[in-house]
Amino acid sequence: MTPTRAPHTVGVYGGGRMGAGIAYAFIAAGSHVTVIERDEDACAGAIERVTASWERSGADVTEGLSRLAASTDPDALSSSTLVVEAVPEIFELKQSVLQRVEAAAPDAVLMSNTSSFSISKLASSLNNPAQFAGMHFFNPVPVSKLVEIVAGAESAPDTLTQAHEWVEAIGKTPITVQDSPGFASSRLGVSLALEAMRMLETGVGTAEDIDTAMELGYGHAAGPLKTTDIVGLDVRLAVAEYLESKLGERFAPPQILRDLVAAGKLGRKSGEGFYTW
Repeated sequence: MTPTRAPHTVGVYGGGRMGAGIAYAFIAAGSHVTVIERDEDACAGAIERVTASWERSGADVTEGLSRLAASTDPDALSSSTLVVEAVPEIFELKQSVLQRVEAAAPDAVLMSNTSSFSISKLASSLNNPAQFAGMHFFNPVPVSKLVEIVAGAESAPDTLTQAHEWVEAIGKTPITVQDSPGFASSRLGVSLALEAMRMLETGVGTAEDIDTAMELGYGHAAGPLKTTDIVGLDVRLAVAEYLESKLGERFAPPQILRDLVAAGKLGRKSGEGFYTW
């Protein structure tokens, strides 16, 4: 059997931490990648983030970056085989971006990196929902091994098969789940994190001790509070509020999470969250 190859041309809409990590993963597998951002400064920031990942890998930076471009024009995605949407977790923003991408690259397979929103609802305004599914990467993308493929109600079997093969081609392990609130990973991860926050809030233990319980007791690479800092407390809050609206009060965000977000303590990206970075 011939090994599956990564797509030759890939678009990534959104060049933040997640988008840049996704771009790096495909470039490292041999793809030519175009990142779309809102302005020239954001484009430069995206290239800097991809470059930093490339330098940490020890690979030839010049060769890798020769296959990277950044643009403010969605039409630059017109020849892409695959486009991954990686903008912030705001439903209306994601849906509008997906519509924009479909107009610019109607033949591309379209994926969303959403960590919680319904793939079927995101697809409701697309002309060709059969070519759309979820491709949920994990932070930090360069070292994370998992990608969660999410099947929407109208995702074609060929689309899901192709997504599975492309994930394997970039050296990661795919799982496929059906469209449901929080999918498998976010639903389980957020549930654990919220309970850890409640334990911290009520003085059961320190953040370090609660995390160590999961790291050493259950083999987690990072405890739930440290993971929340890495993901971003604002992201976790948004996902928890969405899950609460769909699945009930067991996903209600603890006050400690709301207070930290209100204070601008968003985790690693702001320098402080449950930990000081």
